[in-house]
Amino acid sequence: MPWIQLRIDTDSEHAELLSDLLMDEGSLSITFEDGQDTPIFEPKLGEVPLWKHTVVIALFDAGTDLTPTVEMLQNMPFLGADFSYKIEQVEDKDWVREWMDNFHPIQFGERLWICPSWREIPHPEAVNVILDPGLAFGTGTHPTTALCLEWLDGLDLQNKSVIDFGCGSGILAVAAIKLGAAEVTGIDIDYQAIDASKANAERNEVADKLTLYLPEDQPEQLQAEVLVANILAGPLRELAPLIAERVQPNGLLALSGLLREQAEEIKAHYEQWFVMDEPVHKEDWTRLTGKRK
Repeated sequence: MPWIQLRIDTDSEHAELLSDLLMDEGSLSITFEDGQDTPIFEPKLGEVPLWKHTVVIALFDAGTDLTPTVEMLQNMPFLGADFSYKIEQVEDKDWVREWMDNFHPIQFGERLWICPSWREIPHPEAVNVILDPGLAFGTGTHPTTALCLEWLDGLDLQNKSVIDFGCGSGILAVAAIKLGAAEVTGIDIDYQAIDASKANAERNEVADKLTLYLPEDQPEQLQAEVLVANILAGPLRELAPLIAERVQPNGLLALSGLLREQAEEIKAHYEQWFVMDEPVHKEDWTRLTGKRK
């Protein structure tokens, strides 16, 4: 089904009002876009932040005559008669199929490959994780996931116990098992992540070595020799005492989901419990590692 979209330049103060007006005009969906490349990396819980220069994008059926809508908006005092807008056609695509077509097998470190479940394995002799992320985060394409996978690949995990704290799709948990871990525990706040991790473990025939918990269900005395947490800086800071408790003495820790500018603060915070290494960076993102005191 073809579509047309109306793009309107506005500001954060009026974006929500403009959204309501366009929905009243029959828009099928509204999205907000940054007008000046000013990223918001970690909003507060429950907060929906907008950029000072916001582009409001309204999607309509291709047969819609947008002339009355534009005339209505021209009479809105906060926009003015000469407001900036653009009408453009949107190509009808199977967006899921397009994403699948562009997700290829990727190598991490020396041994490890992440292979989409719908593609042929390029190196059967390698350590291959067959992945279908489903509705959960984690494909290996984001720098933070890549940093964690490379770290795991560089460890001797043979017969080790591992915790994947914030397991998402299960990519790190399954990779750890494939790299030799005897048992892995995955923890996530989202039941969809638990389901995705379970499905990916079954797809890789390692489900018998993976135990999954929602936070409220995790055992109080749970510990492991290795813990990896690829979440955001805020939760890493707030959950630091719990994360530290989950790592055995002399156990290893990896934290990611951090921006470069957040790394030193989080590193200093974890030095209460760990001897921390120097940060490792990939693009704007950072991985911190350490050894439990």
